[in-house]
Amino acid sequence: MFAVCMLGKPLGRSQWFALLMLFIGVSLVQLQQNDSAAKSKGMREMKPLLGLGAVVAASTLSGFAGIYFEKILKGAAPVSVWMRNIQLSVFAIPASFIASIGQDSAVIREHGYLYGFDYLVWTMVFWYGIGGLSVAVCIKYADNIAKNFATSVAIIISTLASIYIFDFAPTTIFTVGATLVIASIFLYSAPVTPSNNR
Repeated sequence: MFAVCMLGKPLGRSQWFALLMLFIGVSLVQLQQNDSAAKSKGMREMKPLLGLGAVVAASTLSGFAGIYFEKILKGAAPVSVWMRNIQLSVFAIPASFIASIGQDSAVIREHGYLYGFDYLVWTMVFWYGIGGLSVAVCIKYADNIAKNFATSVAIIISTLASIYIFDFAPTTIFTVGATLVIASIFLYSAPVTPSNNR
């Protein structure tokens, strides 16, 4: 929706249908994962309306932020991905520093700012950095919708890896969801003909 409204990106009927398929497929895959987690941890008091509201708000804000970021990256004054990331870090680094001081000030005063940073933490920092740059490059040279398809495939791959790593047993719901995601990718990337663009 934001891509159409803010960027004027035309989507054909088949592409809208592919996005709906993607939504349903990822929901089914996540439903499979959440059911497994709920059974292993036991049921707690749930507030479905609050949860639904939080998911809708997070999805809306995430969609807006992604499309706005794409608009900035592809705007009239082109700036390199590296420079744009430096500009974004001007806001992110002070905010993260203030949050860490507020949350762990006693530990930081006693042991220093990088206390507990072992090779595993540095590896995670490195991979998150690579992931952030990959997203920026994907959005700059493709678009935010393509990034969402890539994220959906990553969810399926990580779930499939869980079969071997954590003895995860996929159900029919997972299989249907994964099939919908893969089919939606092919449907979205298929050439749009005038008949299905109306």
